[in-house]
Amino acid sequence: MTRKKATGIGFTAVLMWALLALFTIGSAPTPPFLLCAMCFGIGGAIGLVWTARGAGLGVLAKIDWKVYVLGTLGLFGYHFFYFTAFRWGPNASTGLIAYLWPLFIVLFSGLLPGETLRKGHVMGALIALVGAGVIVVSAGGGAASASLPALALAFLCALTWSSYSVVSRYFGAIPTESVTVFCIATAVLSLLAHLGLEQRVWPEGALGWASVLALGLGPVGAAFFTWDMGMKQGDIQLLGVASYAAPLLSTLVLVLAGMAEATWSLALATVLITSGAALAARASAAG
Repeated sequence: MTRKKATGIGFTAVLMWALLALFTIGSAPTPPFLLCAMCFGIGGAIGLVWTARGAGLGVLAKIDWKVYVLGTLGLFGYHFFYFTAFRWGPNASTGLIAYLWPLFIVLFSGLLPGETLRKGHVMGALIALVGAGVIVVSAGGGAASASLPALALAFLCALTWSSYSVVSRYFGAIPTESVTVFCIATAVLSLLAHLGLEQRVWPEGALGWASVLALGLGPVGAAFFTWDMGMKQGDIQLLGVASYAAPLLSTLVLVLAGMAEATWSLALATVLITSGAALAARASAAG
């Protein structure tokens, strides 16, 4: 697989994550950890079918258990910190801190062997970060103060996902089929978290269950497989900056669905995120 193709595959994860908010709204009032358990269960099932039809299930037994521990900590840890942070501090400040992970990916990538972190990558990431911040703050009605524990968990959330993504590069020889086990293990841990922390509320009607299925097939399922391919073989700096398009695209989807209004802040964020991604792409092309 070429670097360019892997980058394109990785970016499909960002496109799928753009549908996360829409389908999550449709799955209401299901609590987050129960939703994770169902969605990751669907994602794991898809992974089993894909693995069985391709490399064969035997490939999963050949992977070091430490890889499974790392992957599970990445997927489950991110979602645990994210949901808990917003439970303790449900406002824009929490969202801004949590969405530092694309910037961290760009910065941490400079530590990888064979990767060169250029000024254009850093500048592009910072410009896109401002654009993402415009979306989050406008959606949250301003960067209201949050409790320190909530902000700390949001920071851990960003650190967990960025670390998982960058460290995946070190395991480039590990087949993407390994994500199947990550999903299944995350589904089990999410179910345990649900049983200990939440009250059980199932999705309502056909729309609710269809939304859960769509989440498991895409944003909380296939997206993690394509992201793994992008992180292992694609342009990691460009993907990090391009990830800032997720909140923008998510807002655009909600606008098209009639669940949000087109505003000046959306237009400004579009310009900033597009400019940041273009600057990072130029830096990658120069290399």
